[in-house]
Amino acid sequence: MHMFSLKSCDTCRRALKELRAAGAEPQVTDVRADGVPAGDLAAMWAALGESLVNRASATWRRLSEAEKAGDPQALLAAHPTLMKRPVITDGTDWTVGWTSDVRARWLG
Repeated sequence: MHMFSLKSCDTCRRALKELRAAGAEPQVTDVRADGVPAGDLAAMWAALGESLVNRASATWRRLSEAEKAGDPQALLAAHPTLMKRPVITDGTDWTVGWTSDVRARWLG
């Protein structure tokens, strides 16, 4: 299991705590500190598409209108904190966020 998150994100910290309590020990990538490898970003985009872009984030609000109109994948590569979090994968399935259905998927 691999989790893409931010150390400063309360939702990501809660997700990690719940996953560990359930016996999982995900590999964690901090998208701000570590970035997102191009191959992982491409796989995320293929699985999650536009739902990956957090248009309510402070990062999004700081972008110019021209940047917002650009290629979303290029924006995510340039500004990984635009990603909705956490993004979790087991190598096959991908989820974004920590909603009740996502928790049910990973916690059983």
